[in-house]
Amino acid sequence: MAALAYNLGKREINHYFSVRSAKVLALVAVLLLAACHLASRRYRGNDSCEYLLSSGRFLGDKVWQPHSCMMHKYKISEAKNCLIDKHIAFIGDSRIRQLFYSFVKIINPQFKEEGNKHGNIPFEDKIASVKVDFLWHPEVNGSMKQCIKVWTEDSVAKPHVIVAGAATWSIKIHNGSNEALSQYKMNITSIAPLLEKLAKTSDVYWVLQDPVYEDLLSENRKMITNEKIDAYNEAAVSILNSSTRNSKSSVKMFSVSKLIAQETIMESLDGLHLPESSRETSAMILMNVYCNKILKPVDGSCCQPRPPLTLIQKLAACFFTLSIIGYLIFYIIHRNAHRKNKPCTDLESGEEKKNIINTPVSPLEILLQSFCKLGLIMAYFYMCDRANLFMKENKFYTHSTFFIPIIYILVLGVFYNENTKETKVLNREQTDEWKGWMQLVILIYHISGASTFLPVYMHIRVLVAAYLFQTGYGHFSYFWIKGDFGIHRVCQVLFRLNFLVVVLCIVMDRPYQFYYFVPLVTVWFMVIYVTLALWPQIIQKKANGNCFWHFGLLLKLAFLLLCICFLAYSQGAFEKIFSLWPLSKCFELKGNVYEWWFRWRLDRYVVFHGMLFAFIYLALQKRQVLSEGKGEPLFSNKISNFLLFISVVSFLTYSIWASSCKNKAECNELHPSVSVVQILAFILIRNIPGYARSVYSSFFAWFGKISLELFICQYHIWLAADTRGILVLIPGNPMLNIIVSTFIFVCVAHEISQITNDLAQIIIPKDNSSLLKRLACIAAFFCGLLILSSIQDKSRH
Repeated sequence: MAALAYNLGKREINHYFSVRSAKVLALVAVLLLAACHLASRRYRGNDSCEYLLSSGRFLGDKVWQPHSCMMHKYKISEAKNCLIDKHIAFIGDSRIRQLFYSFVKIINPQFKEEGNKHGNIPFEDKIASVKVDFLWHPEVNGSMKQCIKVWTEDSVAKPHVIVAGAATWSIKIHNGSNEALSQYKMNITSIAPLLEKLAKTSDVYWVLQDPVYEDLLSENRKMITNEKIDAYNEAAVSILNSSTRNSKSSVKMFSVSKLIAQETIMESLDGLHLPESSRETSAMILMNVYCNKILKPVDGSCCQPRPPLTLIQKLAACFFTLSIIGYLIFYIIHRNAHRKNKPCTDLESGEEKKNIINTPVSPLEILLQSFCKLGLIMAYFYMCDRANLFMKENKFYTHSTFFIPIIYILVLGVFYNENTKETKVLNREQTDEWKGWMQLVILIYHISGASTFLPVYMHIRVLVAAYLFQTGYGHFSYFWIKGDFGIHRVCQVLFRLNFLVVVLCIVMDRPYQFYYFVPLVTVWFMVIYVTLALWPQIIQKKANGNCFWHFGLLLKLAFLLLCICFLAYSQGAFEKIFSLWPLSKCFELKGNVYEWWFRWRLDRYVVFHGMLFAFIYLALQKRQVLSEGKGEPLFSNKISNFLLFISVVSFLTYSIWASSCKNKAECNELHPSVSVVQILAFILIRNIPGYARSVYSSFFAWFGKISLELFICQYHIWLAADTRGILVLIPGNPMLNIIVSTFIFVCVAHEISQITNDLAQIIIPKDNSSLLKRLACIAAFFCGLLILSSIQDKSRH
């Protein structure tokens, strides 16, 4: 009964919720969300700087998340580079002095909080030519006005950034009287025009007063209440914001520090001054406001304008627009023709006059339809990660954000289980399942920011290695068994691997190496192909006739291992090879190929291990050493139990070692040699018991079939800012946002997989003469792309 209910449940779900209906729902969701975000931008404004200065929340201890955008954590070198030849002035009381110290410590962490507390404090970095001054003016009065007035004179050098604010001294000295508040309003009214004048040439920020923790205030500060502070803040906002809002020449209100203080003022030592972590956050916000538009950090989306369209992006937009128009014209013509040929019924006899003719879909229609769909999908990609329409947020890792989703997908994977069609080791359904659950774990790893937790990072490194292991195993097995070294097979694989990435490189203006995994599997596929295709070509059929050929293949593999070792330990030789034009255009990142060398070296042996495993397994299978029948253990009971025990111990030993690593550099050095231990252990555990080999998870296998698209698409439509952040479609509700964005993301990945398969059938024909013509066109396309890319690079420089 339980099994029957289980099958009926799955059947009901599949009946009412198909992939097609899911995609329609995803399209509707995208259109609605885009409309809502567009309306919100029109209503609330499109200035992310305003959000950064006025709103946000704490994700965790010391981690501040601005509303709708990402904040970059500036390093010393970045801060100095941004502030070269700049002068920053802080004017105000002791709280502004705190902010001054925290700001200076971003530039020079060794700077000590010394000097006259009630006097001016200078700072200068002569190497970077950065000057930061604190000017002691604890009250908004004539003294502060005179200081500001001097800067408005044309003959005086003005600071590039001015940060001002004061009020608590006025409350304290005048015992919180209403007369003092009235005087404050008069004084700030007289200063406001001067600040507005300065704001035309400098960045001027007025810092609103932070709340106090009244219980901790000393007796001589008891009159400084939060009620009084709110009154002074309201006066400052109403007077300074009397000019046109959002104007570039207006004074910017730095009100976000109030929100930060509300969460952290309880940690204050005296109830008035903020703890160090809070003022560091405020200083980093100031740095982001000023420097993001200058340095344009990838993970600092606040205050950054939308990047301008490149020539290649404009041409791509024209191509997809023409494809959409072409398909619509084709569809209208086809529909009208269909209506004319539609059978009509003879009224007297009740019979149809014409027979229904099912015309086959032409390749042109498939081509136009595929590019039409792809154009709409690429528009969504661009909106998510380039157009600043949707919001972005920083990642924040906690154990629960990683491990709880892992438990969820494990339960779903177990729920959707089926019997396999075949029970061989690493059969197609099992490898799809393996790819699927690994990809889901990697996605959770990326969105949760779990790379900061070393044990999780090391296990994810094994999953990436396992993908490459499957590359070695799968392609070796195909060439060894089939002996098909034709150009059609090579082109099919290369097209399947690279089509989406090439399109994204064009549309998203990113280098090929940015999507590092695709170059990795592409190069390794070519290595496998060349190794086996070069003379003498040794395949299973030939080797069965003479065992000498097995020795020849092992010599080939040994030579491959020797080449891998040489390139791994000779960085210079490796970089010389991949720095040659046009290879450099594919493998350079930030002007060099070091990143490519690092990625390749990190899993340098695992593809070879996959090939060797395939060779041994197929040799054992040919000699009927293995028992691969349904329900049968792979070996005899004693050997199976022994191997299972060794596998479990090896699996756990690796996990313990990975969890005890001290740093990434040490772990990464050993990873290439030891990752195969856990991979082989998993394969044996999964395949030795007959019952384990006889079932698979159709849930995981479904995701496994689109694992490549999932891995690539996550960069722009699930994550954000080139994987540094998280895409926010529904602000204010993280759980609902993840559910909706994940649903759309999976639907898009599945559709792209189908588009790729459809285009592969047309662009890569089986006829060699037609294929060679297509290859010539593709070569011409890439030559044109290289020329345009070179023109773009020159114009940028």
